[in-house]
Amino acid sequence: MNFLKGLIYLKTLESVSGFVGKTFAYWVLIFAVLAFFLPHPFVGLGKYTVQLLGIVMFGMGLTLSAADFKEVFRRPQDVAIGVASHFIVMPLLAYLICLVLRLPPDIAVGVILVGSCPSGTSSNVMCLLAKGDVSLAVSIASVSTLLAPIVTPLLILLFASKWVAVNPTSLFWQIVQVIIIPILLGLIVKSIFRGTAQASAKVLPLVSAIAIIAIVAGVVSGSHKQIAATGLLIFAAVIIHNLCGFSLGYLFAKLFRMDLPKRKAVSFEVGMQNSALGVAIAKAHFTPIAAVPSAIFSVWHNISGAVLANIYSRMKDSKQSSVIDSQAPKSLIN
Repeated sequence: MNFLKGLIYLKTLESVSGFVGKTFAYWVLIFAVLAFFLPHPFVGLGKYTVQLLGIVMFGMGLTLSAADFKEVFRRPQDVAIGVASHFIVMPLLAYLICLVLRLPPDIAVGVILVGSCPSGTSSNVMCLLAKGDVSLAVSIASVSTLLAPIVTPLLILLFASKWVAVNPTSLFWQIVQVIIIPILLGLIVKSIFRGTAQASAKVLPLVSAIAIIAIVAGVVSGSHKQIAATGLLIFAAVIIHNLCGFSLGYLFAKLFRMDLPKRKAVSFEVGMQNSALGVAIAKAHFTPIAAVPSAIFSVWHNISGAVLANIYSRMKDSKQSSVIDSQAPKSLIN
């Protein structure tokens, strides 16, 4: 009887997890608006940003497998193009946007932070919905995440030092603590408790979604006055950054003569960021307002990504390429 109850409970959690995963963008938007107009209940969440991001990355570790890196060796050129495009396009775009819009220093640093982060894992889900090359998308996101401790601090140093002093060594250790260590712990737990890890993976989208929503709500509630004063400027920077990232990612892939499913994958991997990492870095090393662009990016890129996935899903390759990974990635929302 207890086993039956447990099974029903697990199935219910899976259903709730699936529903929240599919409607994630709406929940982030709802709680961001609530945190802006009713900040007090959410202010305390801000101090748990690092722990919440650690939970998300631990869950990512639970879902990673050798297959995610198989594409790196099977078609290294495609993965390299995706990763290089991501780390070239988004930081450069961020820097140019800061100059063109003449953003205040704290906001400029926040825009560059989000532009220097690795790919967001929800890009894999968007790629699946868009009928893109999911295995390529997962590989690009995984490799960019593992490279983040080295690449992200260097990019922040290169582009943000115009506005603030940057300590790349401190940033390196921060990213190792909030990204690499939790992922490694997730991999270790998965290898030891394989059956339990596989079962828990079905509810990970729910856990991840709650963590990301809490991070966004904490940032928005803690900076609601600054957002009220500079919100339109930040929204403009974030929207331009994201949409140009999608477009340039697609064009870069087309330039290298990738087929349509691959172009879709690169587009999402370039345009979508691990914005929660941007929040964690900003709160630990810069000012609270520097975390706001990442928080808004987290809301916006899930909405724009869903719309783009719908558009891409209707596009057909002239060569009628059929090389699309039909397996849905058990990745996390970010």
